Amino acid sequence: MGLPSNILIVGGGVFGLSTALSLSTRYPNSKVTLIEASPTIPNPHGSSVDTSRIVRADYAHGAYSKLAASAIQKWRSTPWGEEGRYTQNGLLLVYPSHSASAKEYARKSYANVREIEGDNVVFLPEKKDVLGVVPPYGETLDVAGGYVNWGSGWSDAGASVAYAKSLIDKEGKVTIQHGEVRRVLFSEERDQGKGEGSKPRATGVELADGSSVMADLVVLATGAWTPRLVDLRGKAVATGQAIAYIKISDEEQRELENLPTILNFATGIFIIPPRDNLLKIARHAYGYRNPVSVPVPGVKDSGDRMQVSLPETGTPVPLEGEEAFRVALRQLLPRFVDRPFAGTRICWYTDTPDGDFIVSYHPAYEGLFMATGGSGHAYKFFPVLGDKVVDAMEGTLDPELQKLWEWTELAEPTNEDIFDGDGSRSGARNSILMDELAKTAKVKRGSAL
Repeated sequence: MGLPSNILIVGGGVFGLSTALSLSTRYPNSKVTLIEASPTIPNPHGSSVDTSRIVRADYAHGAYSKLAASAIQKWRSTPWGEEGRYTQNGLLLVYPSHSASAKEYARKSYANVREIEGDNVVFLPEKKDVLGVVPPYGETLDVAGGYVNWGSGWSDAGASVAYAKSLIDKEGKVTIQHGEVRRVLFSEERDQGKGEGSKPRATGVELADGSSVMADLVVLATGAWTPRLVDLRGKAVATGQAIAYIKISDEEQRELENLPTILNFATGIFIIPPRDNLLKIARHAYGYRNPVSVPVPGVKDSGDRMQVSLPETGTPVPLEGEEAFRVALRQLLPRFVDRPFAGTRICWYTDTPDGDFIVSYHPAYEGLFMATGGSGHAYKFFPVLGDKVVDAMEGTLDPELQKLWEWTELAEPTNEDIFDGDGSRSGARNSILMDELAKTAKVKRGSAL
């Protein structure tokens, strides 16, 4: 299926930029416009803008392992990974004795990635074997076993987003505009010749300044902000994930920089080797939700409202998250347990029930395509993701991925938006960001008295 000649992409993150790059190559004569809310790309509030993201083929689901393997080849052997944008230092996946689910996820992941990376993947049956890979972590390491995949690595997220933007600028085939999209516009007339049961058609978007951008196909690549533009209740939810940074010395940098990234499947805590004397610790968890009331989006303004989680930018990690990091540091790198955090931030995921992306035409509207639902693991696919999105637009996507990513039918809206994901999440299941920030403020007031 060919694509229309006027295509609008909303969102300048990983999904949006990679799709724009693919369209500019495969449809060079089409008019492709990309709108980004931030005045700059990378968007400082986006999910893929800071120092590092894990690049791994380590998945319990084979389809993601295979797709990640194709992306990793690009990170390794093309300009995508040059100039420090990719570092292959390995990934150490561990689990404690008390978590059967973490052990099971690691077992499936090990089997999948072993087929891809072969002897690069080493099973570590006991704690002593794990310590043989990361000696600086010491005897306080609370693990029962795991494995290391020396074929994995990490990528400088902000630099890679900037690199993708530079490719678009160099090719000059995509028009980039900056402005906040307030809503999707729809034609009130049904598609001609499609009868009474045809669907309303997306015709463009309205910006916050009142102006409109029209197109024959609208692609929403708006990440955690998508639930404001499309009703995603029961389909996706924005969750805030905790990240913190610790300033370390030159000697500590040299000691830790060549170790593998460590990821604990039971706690969701991971530590990426430091760069520029900053050690990053983060948590892949159920996250914080931020429920707000917004109008139900659709063809017409019905006056109805819904409660959905949306990003709250510029907030620090609540005390709960900081304490979780302190516990993890005590188990992993106790020398840093009392070291002050140089900074914290909340990274906003777009979580789906099973952790699968939404790369699909919207089932209720013509001309509206969704490219979202990254669930905290889309970044690593950056070099190949856009081609898969365009394949899905054309109807040529691999059947296995199409089955995972396609939105086939509408479900009844629900406020039950705590999802299990792919089995790799941890932590509290119902944390509300504003409640946690209020608790933090109360503790700080009490300590100041």
